[in-house]
Formats: sequence, structure tokens, C-alpha cells
Amino acid sequence: MLDTIVLPRWGSVRLRDVEFEDIQEWVVNLSQSGSARFEGCGLSASRVIQSYQVLSQVLRFAIKSKRLAVNPGEEIDLPSMIAGEQRYLTHLEVMQLGMAASRFRTLVFTLAYTGIRFGEAIALHGANVDVDNRRIRVTRSATGVTGEGMVETDTKNHTTRAVPVPRILVKELAKLLEGRDLDELVFPSHKGGYLTSTEFRRVFDQAATTVGLKGVVPHALRHTAASLAISAGANIKVVQRMLGHKTATLTLDLYGHLFPDDLDVVADGMDAGA
Repeated sequence: MLDTIVLPRWGSVRLRDVEFEDIQEWVVNLSQSGSARFEGCGLSASRVIQSYQVLSQVLRFAIKSKRLAVNPGEEIDLPSMIAGEQRYLTHLEVMQLGMAASRFRTLVFTLAYTGIRFGEAIALHGANVDVDNRRIRVTRSATGVTGEGMVETDTKNHTTRAVPVPRILVKELAKLLEGRDLDELVFPSHKGGYLTSTEFRRVFDQAATTVGLKGVVPHALRHTAASLAISAGANIKVVQRMLGHKTATLTLDLYGHLFPDDLDVVADGMDAGA
């Protein structure tokens, strides 16, 4: 798998030049058109996941051997093991999950209604949240680095973005931030400092099981945000900016199946003009 799928794409790329968005595009392309050896035939979901895992192992080894500081392959959107099946939560399920998550309720709502990544959420400071204008400004991301603990870096594609916040979440954030300084973390660990995924998952996994969503992982909330935004009428460019994707093509590849089929509308429009 390393020889036939991973190295043909990544073998000549310097470690420092491996970017999150490039890995995401590679994963999408494997599903659609396959690898260099199997070009023209998309790989199965399990094969794509296995290929990603091989690349991820290489990147993790690079971190351990101190050739990389941060793993650019974290939080990649992977295909479902059952083709076309991805879990998107409803508003009701998000509410139930958030309530069951107790002290992480607002974090669950933030992930599900804005689509920001977990690493971006835990790096938010009070100054990044504009309650009055209903915006969250995503500028940094936090991730665990071997030997260094939690480290704050640029976002995955090294850009900043303003994410819209629905009113229901604005109320939650306003209450959470009341009396806090602007330089304080919005979602800190109970020990202070950055919240780790391990601490969050202990509560999240139990909450998911409690409300009948066993098996749902935090990253599914990012998919849910895309689904809810599309259901609310957001176009592909809006969803792209919200999620922080480098291109609209990537967003369309991941979530294009959620957009309504407008073929009948186009045909009716042509009839009307004839």
C-alpha cells in the first residue's frame, strides 16, 4: 500500500511541504479516481481509510523523530465504510447530545453549528467571539505535539476566517463568557490551559451513548454543520468559507450530494422560456 498508493503521491514531497488541504484532496481523489496505479477506478472506502492510515503512521513517526512539529494529517474527512453513508445529526439530536455533555454543552453546540475544527475551537480566546455581530473569528488552532504538550499554531490552511453564529449559540456563548477576560480561553481544560481531545472524548462518548448516538465521534459535528447549513439554503461558497476549505471544489466533493437536485428546476425554466 505504501509503494502503490502513498509513495506515488507523497514520496517526493518534503515533510515541511505536506499540507492538510493537500492530504484532504488526496483522500477525496482516491475515492473518486483511485491512485496512480489504479487510475480511473475509485478505491473502496476501506482501502482509502487504510491508505490514509499508512500516511498518518509515517507522519506520526516523523513527529517522534522530531522531523515534524505538528501532524498535518489530523482531522481529515474520511469516507464512510458503507458507501454514501455519513452520519449527520438533526437539530434535535444536537440538542440532546449537547445537554447530555454537561459542561461541554456549549462546545458541542459550537462544533455542530459553526463547523470549526476541534483544534480551532480549543484555541479560541474571548476576543475571537463577537457576540454582538454573531461571528467567531478563527485565527489559530491547538494540537498535541509529542514532548511539548499542547501547541498553538496557524489554522490548517494558514488563513483566518469569520464564521457566522446562529442566535441560539450566541446566547450560550454570551453566558459562558460573562465576566471573563478577552484573553482567556473559551473552552479551557478543567485543569486550566488547553482542553485535550482525551478529556473531551471521555464526556462526549458517554453523552453520545446516553442519548442513543453511540459510535458518533466529535468530527461528525463538522459534517453536521455542513449538512444543517446546506439544509438552511447556504450555497457552496458559503459552506466553503464556513468550514475553512481551500477550494469550493473540495467542499463540493465532500458534501455535493447534500445539495438538492436542481435538474427539474432547470428543465422547467427552459420550458417556460420556450
